[in-house]
Amino acid sequence: MVRAEASLPPEDLPGLEPEWSRLVVVPDLDGTSRTFHVLDNGVIDAGITLLCVHGNPTWSYLWRDLIANAPEGIRVLAIDQLDMGFSERTGTVRRLAQRVKDLSALTDAMDVGGQVVVVAHDWGGPISLGWALQHRSQLAGIVLMNTAVHQPEGARAPGLIRAVRTRAVLDPLAVSTSGFVRGTLALSRPPIPADVRSAFLAPYATQDRRAAIGEFVRDIPLEDGHPSADTLDEIAAGLADLSDTPVLLLWGPSDPVFSDLYLHDLETRLPHAQVHRFIGASHLVSEDADIVEPVFDWIENLDAAVVEHPPSEGEGSAWSRIDDRRHDDGIAVVEMADEGIRRSLTWRELHDKVHNLAAGLADLGVGPGDRVALLVPPGLDLSAVLYACWRMGAVVVVVDAGLGVRGMGTALRSADPDYLISIPKGLLAARTLRWPGRRISVADLSTAQMRSLGVVATLPEIEARGASAPPPVAPSDSDVAAIAFTSGATGPAKGVVYRHRQLQAQRKALMEAYQIMRSDRLVAAFAPFSLFGPAMGIPSVVPDMDVTSPATLDAAALAEAALAVDATLVFASPSAIRNVLATSGSLSLEEKEAFASVRLLLSAGAPVPADLLRSAADLMPNAEPHTPYGMTEVLPVADISLEEIDAAGSGRGVCVGKPLDSVEVAIAPVDTSGRTSMQLTVEPDVLGEVCIRAAHMKEAYDRLWVTQHASATPRGWHRSGDVGHFDAAGRLWVEGRLVHTISAADGVITPLWLEQRFASVDGVAAAAAVGIGPHGDQRVVAIVVPHERVGKPQLAALELADAIRATVDVDVVAVFVVPELPVDKRHNAKVDRVRLRSWAERALAGGRIGKP
Repeated sequence: MVRAEASLPPEDLPGLEPEWSRLVVVPDLDGTSRTFHVLDNGVIDAGITLLCVHGNPTWSYLWRDLIANAPEGIRVLAIDQLDMGFSERTGTVRRLAQRVKDLSALTDAMDVGGQVVVVAHDWGGPISLGWALQHRSQLAGIVLMNTAVHQPEGARAPGLIRAVRTRAVLDPLAVSTSGFVRGTLALSRPPIPADVRSAFLAPYATQDRRAAIGEFVRDIPLEDGHPSADTLDEIAAGLADLSDTPVLLLWGPSDPVFSDLYLHDLETRLPHAQVHRFIGASHLVSEDADIVEPVFDWIENLDAAVVEHPPSEGEGSAWSRIDDRRHDDGIAVVEMADEGIRRSLTWRELHDKVHNLAAGLADLGVGPGDRVALLVPPGLDLSAVLYACWRMGAVVVVVDAGLGVRGMGTALRSADPDYLISIPKGLLAARTLRWPGRRISVADLSTAQMRSLGVVATLPEIEARGASAPPPVAPSDSDVAAIAFTSGATGPAKGVVYRHRQLQAQRKALMEAYQIMRSDRLVAAFAPFSLFGPAMGIPSVVPDMDVTSPATLDAAALAEAALAVDATLVFASPSAIRNVLATSGSLSLEEKEAFASVRLLLSAGAPVPADLLRSAADLMPNAEPHTPYGMTEVLPVADISLEEIDAAGSGRGVCVGKPLDSVEVAIAPVDTSGRTSMQLTVEPDVLGEVCIRAAHMKEAYDRLWVTQHASATPRGWHRSGDVGHFDAAGRLWVEGRLVHTISAADGVITPLWLEQRFASVDGVAAAAAVGIGPHGDQRVVAIVVPHERVGKPQLAALELADAIRATVDVDVVAVFVVPELPVDKRHNAKVDRVRLRSWAERALAGGRIGKP
């Protein structure tokens, strides 16, 4: 190794201001003076200093955006570690312990006082944590990105690291050539621009300047007796002393080196940490995603970064209604199947099954707070195991099969369940696609099948074990109960965290809103809603249908389910109701009479046309049609009956009624550029984002701190992503999704009222409106589905296009006809306007007009 003086970077590197660079001499470091290159924004009397530490093989350039965008009063120091970047080449081998000393000596020499937040990436993580543990009195917070302090038990080191560590590869790749640096940069998605890649390579132009890159890799303690192993172990153990220090983990889950495995290890060691996974981002997460705003937003809210959740008074546990009816031999849950076959459980049987499964799961090793993913179709098994998990304190991970295999995999990797309970089909997918979680089969399997699928136990075995095991301690109201994933209609599905008290408040809100009594019986043609039956203490059944495709529900299946429990309540999505009505002509008299006892019809998941509710009311003559408004994050929010829809009349968007008594709703006004205000209003006719506050609102988004923070402003509210307004009577009108609004030259145009007008044209069955072009000057494109089926997407005939344009007072630049609109899988009703917008832009740019 060759010694060389420190130097300043070239002055033409993109995003790097020359005045940030300093050369700092640290006297008497390992017996001699050493010179560091440091980037420093030069803030004097800073309230907080960010101490930014890079890893291998980057340099302080990694933190240029934090320096450039630091708010007033925040100092940002980004160091080049010795032998790295433009710092001195010492000619020595500097191991982990020495690098922690280097960092401490540098901050002493620079007189870094006051409160410090360390920000680190890669192997800068252990180094900065070593500094943090020695400077507790100054430590205000920790921000870590794709790093590690420990190799989790039973897991091998990353394949890339193992490959690079071999003698035949390391020096040729990392030192003799710039291959290691280039390979690291190549991990980013989207690709890093060429001039930025050149900037990262700038300090490592020659073999002598790359020597430390190889030494850094050698210093990873993968084997027993490694010189840095004890130091890393001490740092890892020391994290237990940081329970009162705010921590933010920003992660690129596509990283082949520091994968989610290392994120979860850090979460175990720092359980209070706030986490955000940037879907699609890789190793250089600060290059692949915008980390600047999240970091400074988090620092601004450090006082709320460590949150305690004391137990609270609740409305009775989620399983309390099952306990209340434990001596009842009436039907609790019915499971419909093909050819009229059905299974059922009485309340007594459900109670015993829940308690035996809870005890059995605890006996197996499932502990309070463990995450348990349930890939089980609605029915007896799902109801029993769900409430068993809640009874023993496990956190249920609810992943809708409607997300599809790819979406389910993304959701499961995000939630990282400790256990996965599934039917054989799901177990096969879990084995093939390497979904996380110890696997438990719903049904009995042969020894060979269990070995093949990696199954550790079956539910029948667990239930039998639980019959003689002591009952587990029940969780408190403040414990996390569930992570339910959104539909993914506007992006990757998000995990929504609920505590037990929020589920209890949700049950109360539903029962009060619809006056649900013990005498009611529920048909849930929307799978997640079926789970509310036992919680409300009423019998429930899911019709024989493909729960991943609500439109598969036919009239006969719905009637059979209604007969099974003598239904008084029916919940079905608009697409399910459409098919029920389309197939109702073949119903027998007995099947038609099955609907006579229904007093309440609920339909939600997407805008529900009044005509659809009116036709459904003809099929269920004694039912009052209602459409609740809500979302995975908070349900219900508002409600409106068919009678109230008629009274409201036509307007801009869909009237969803008045907020429930237990819910606050306000509007965050949107300006002409599409930005929403932080100030909320309930004044009529003000367009903006719908904001909600309720006791049954979500706790947070799981491992999505950035998304949660953006959705929770003002604090205590949930920004729904829907846009709408109140009318003079206090009714809420929803006009579409914020991400679907059209940013035109003269202001924001919302899509729903356009689509309502387009759909009023004779011959049009459905319509979508999207905006194309640059933000602030977008133009409207209409995409319609005609009653007469078309073979392939095409521009509309002139007569139809003219009729569409005549319905609105905005310029419609193009009208397409398509066989069908792309919709979400959960409801088969939410139109994917983002996909349609991209399709329309390609088509109008001269591309092939294929399927949207």
